[in-house]
Formats: sequence, structure tokens, C-alpha cells
Amino acid sequence: MQQRSTDDTSERDRKQDKKEKSFLRELPVLILVALVLSFLLQTFVARVYLIPSESMEPTLHGCPGCTGDRIVVEKIGYRFGDPRPGDVVVFRGPDSWSTGYVSTRSDNVVIRGVQEVGSLVGLVPPDENDLVKRVIAVGGQTVECCDDQGRVLVDGKPLDEPYIEMDFPFTPGVVTCETEVRSGRCFGPVTVPDGHLWVMGDNRSNSADSRYHVADENQGTIPIDNVIGKARFIVLPPSRWGTIDSPEIQQP
Repeated sequence: MQQRSTDDTSERDRKQDKKEKSFLRELPVLILVALVLSFLLQTFVARVYLIPSESMEPTLHGCPGCTGDRIVVEKIGYRFGDPRPGDVVVFRGPDSWSTGYVSTRSDNVVIRGVQEVGSLVGLVPPDENDLVKRVIAVGGQTVECCDDQGRVLVDGKPLDEPYIEMDFPFTPGVVTCETEVRSGRCFGPVTVPDGHLWVMGDNRSNSADSRYHVADENQGTIPIDNVIGKARFIVLPPSRWGTIDSPEIQQP
């Protein structure tokens, strides 16, 4: 009986050792598969981005000293259609939007290589000036501000923008687009070139958006090709979990 017990224990130990060795052999393959899947998901399906500024307050938080929102940006939808007015999009800033951008990569060649690999699988942010704004007008439309109530106009029709809580003062008869001291809301008219978008931050009084870049070669608009995807969800911090509203803002 003692001999059988010893034999059984030895057999269990051999099986356990075999399982551990098998797992160790398979581990590099599992890691490689996980990295490839992460790369494919981040590149073609969705990626998490950090909101770095307060230009989209209160829709998205990115105020100085606070915990910036992390948002899921979905990349599939715009492969089958273009962004529409009301969509919140993440895009690569054109050259004129990236004047003050500083690379996040190390000067050390080895470390920079590791950072680039990490970026491919989503462990490190991409080294590009990624921005988030709301689409206000698309190619062929003319956008300007303001009507007599201080609203943005697209093709002469006022927009319904329920997400705006912070904007420049506009008081009929006191501060408008016709008074000696013009309202900070006033701009345009600008006709958006085909294949481009006019974008603005929800925090209208603190957003370096299309209005700020209206003197550049694209009149402040951004190429649709620069759009990475549509902002769909807030995933961090947990207190702000939820979807990102993209209402129809243009009146029929």
C-alpha cells in the first residue's frame, strides 16, 4: 500500500511538471496572440483616448488639475459614412493646429522604439496631436455666427445646441455682432470645402477650434481624412461612465 501511494504521488508530480512546462512553452504564443489582437482592435475597431483640455466642458472633462475623461473612440462607422453635424469626433490636428505640439517620445533611440511598439498595442498614447471637437458643419455648408439670439447659423438656419453651457456674452442691443464691441461669438461666414468639417468645442468661450484657425489654408476646417473616429463612451473615471451624446443639431 505504501509503495502504491508513493507511485501515485510521483505520477501526480510528473503530470504537474508536464503541465507547467507546457504552459511555459505556450505562454510566449499567448502573449503574441494577445498583442496582435490588441493591435487589430486598436487600429481598426476602437481605442481609448485621454481628454487633455477643457475645450469640451461640460460634455467631456479635461480641466487643469482634474482627472481627465478617458473615452472610447469607435473607428468602424466612418468607414461606411462621413461624420455628420452633432457628432463628437477625435482627429489628428492639421499642421496649423499643431504649432505648439511637443512630441511625447524619448530622445533615447531604444526607449523611443519601445514607446512606438507600446503605441501599436495601445499601451502608450500615439505620438500625434489628437484633438476632440463637435462637428458643426460639413462640406458645402456655410457656417457663421450669430443670429439675433446669438445662435450659430448653418446655411442661414440657427442650430439647436443643448450641450452648450459656457459661451461668450451676447446681449441684443448691448453686445452683438453689430455693436462697437463685438461679441466673442461672432465669426464667418465660412463655406466649408468638400471633404472637410467645421468643428467647435462645447466650451465655446475656451476652445481653440475652427474659429481660432480660420486664417489658415483650409479656413479653419479639418480634412475628413484626419478623423480617427467617433467618441462613443466615457470609461474613466467611474463616476462619469456613460455614452457621449451626438444630437441632431441642424434644423430642417
